[in-house]
Amino acid sequence: MWIADGWKDYELLDCGDGEKLERWGDKLLVRPDPQAIWPAPRRHGGWHNPDGRYFRSTTGGGHWDKGKLPAQWQVHYRDLTFQVKPMNFKHTGLFPEQAVNWDFARQKIRSAGRPINVLNLFAYTGAASVACAAVGASVCHVDAAKGMVAWAKENAKASGLEDKPIRWIVDDCAKFVEREIRRGRTYDAIIMDPPSYGRGPTGEVWKLEESLYPFVELCSRVLSDNPLFVLINSYTTGLAPSVLTYILETVVSKKYGGHTQSEEIGLPVTETGLVLPCGATGRWMAE
Repeated sequence: MWIADGWKDYELLDCGDGEKLERWGDKLLVRPDPQAIWPAPRRHGGWHNPDGRYFRSTTGGGHWDKGKLPAQWQVHYRDLTFQVKPMNFKHTGLFPEQAVNWDFARQKIRSAGRPINVLNLFAYTGAASVACAAVGASVCHVDAAKGMVAWAKENAKASGLEDKPIRWIVDDCAKFVEREIRRGRTYDAIIMDPPSYGRGPTGEVWKLEESLYPFVELCSRVLSDNPLFVLINSYTTGLAPSVLTYILETVVSKKYGGHTQSEEIGLPVTETGLVLPCGATGRWMAE
């Protein structure tokens, strides 16, 4: 398992009973987590008096109790700065376990010894885009949600990277890749974090289990002749890391050689010393 243990501004204090207690900077949040099916000790006082808590409804959805929370605040990871904003469906705009993938991408870009052009798909609020730009990559950031792309620009500005070569694209990811193929544009690295379910601009249904393989095939057609890496992250709990290995090996390694590593990713839990699983990542690497 790849564990995101490099944080100072984020801490998973405890988890259990379907919830997790987290520290985001100096703010304590309680949010639902479907993986935490064990009992929680709840010895930490933050369980009983958090700054904010998200309550899940038995009929779907839920709501925040934001009693002591500002509308937004900042957290830092290494040299990066991110805007945190509690929003619908329990989210904060940042998935802290993804720090293991930011570190991986940055190390690969730094050691490449050449300019690297990164395509970040389903790019959300742009943490990976900002991380790659900070070490000198040119980045194309693509997400279908205009608000998420605007938030990503805020994160780039907060990190002092607003003038770096980042293309901000509001578009359906598959449609955008198809157009890039027609334009003849290529990328040295691809990062994707696709949803488990969604709908395209003309009503096409995206189901991860059915759509991921053909989408990776499509994306392989915008790889350069000398690609550096392809990274797929899946938050879907039922998708095993070995599935990502199989896809990357049969699509990317078949054409370019290289090798794939896939693992669960997770966050260390302060109370128990154990790790909360947070999905899986597959990484194809040329070397």
